[in-house]
Amino acid sequence: MCANTRKWQHPGGKLRELGAQNLEESELLAVLISTGTKNRPAQAIAHDLIARFGSLSGLANQPLEKLLDIKGLGDVKILRIAAALEIGRRTATEIIREKEKEAKQAP
Repeated sequence: MCANTRKWQHPGGKLRELGAQNLEESELLAVLISTGTKNRPAQAIAHDLIARFGSLSGLANQPLEKLLDIKGLGDVKILRIAAALEIGRRTATEIIREKEKEAKQAP
């Protein structure tokens, strides 16, 4: 372990030090949520989201209104999550299209 490597507890610090691929789904959501409430940290809210919907995929298939039922999520946090999920969806679609195009062009 490098002397400059820290043991981060907050998901944002872990993301910075370890990379996004090394975070759990709830930790990635906690980064988007950013701040929690007085009694509920962002990590707890993110954990509740994954527990309720099963996965990021399950969360992505929910209408925004369902997220309002989660304590600690307001409009801004819900919109951040929705935007991030849509970016992921569009990126995945683009990658699939590129691979299909490459497959059709292959001899």
